[in-house]
Amino acid sequence: MTAASPGSPLDNQSDEALVAAIAVDRDKQAFAELFRRFAGRVKGFMMRGGLAAEHAEEIAQEVMVSIWRKADTFDAGRARAVTWIYTIARNRRIDLIRRQSRPEADPNDPSFAPDPEPDPAQQFAAAERDAQVRAALESLNPEQLQVIELAFFGGLSHAEIAEKLQAPLGTVKSRLRLSFARLRSALGEGFEMELADD
Repeated sequence: MTAASPGSPLDNQSDEALVAAIAVDRDKQAFAELFRRFAGRVKGFMMRGGLAAEHAEEIAQEVMVSIWRKADTFDAGRARAVTWIYTIARNRRIDLIRRQSRPEADPNDPSFAPDPEPDPAQQFAAAERDAQVRAALESLNPEQLQVIELAFFGGLSHAEIAEKLQAPLGTVKSRLRLSFARLRSALGEGFEMELADD
């Protein structure tokens, strides 16, 4: 892109006026003048901050593209145009540093390895136990099953269950006690953990 030549009428316009012309009219001459004023300065600023010339050039180009695309977001009441432009540049520099500091994925990292095939015997045992748990739950009457579902799957306290069911707290506790007794008889002592993990 050809920059506006020195001595053009745009020389006397403020940076803010040029950004406004881009925002309102998509004024290419105003953009060319901003490019002339800032592309080299932004590149130099980046290089003084320790970036290699090619990265500094890349950021300067990205900044200028951002000015063209986002000119309508500039608010002259909050900052001067030069501050806005250098803020864009700093943000691009931070993005570049983050990209560079992100390590390459190691294909030998164990976390990329597929999960081992499940042991068929363990799968069979787990399926059998699931069937036992489901059968035990189905043996409960509807009121007992409801309080078990609210307590284990809904995570509600006794008082919350009583409020939800609009039932006395004593009734809820009694239903839970009877349900526990039946499930313990069918499944053994550790059944609470299985329900919680279901």
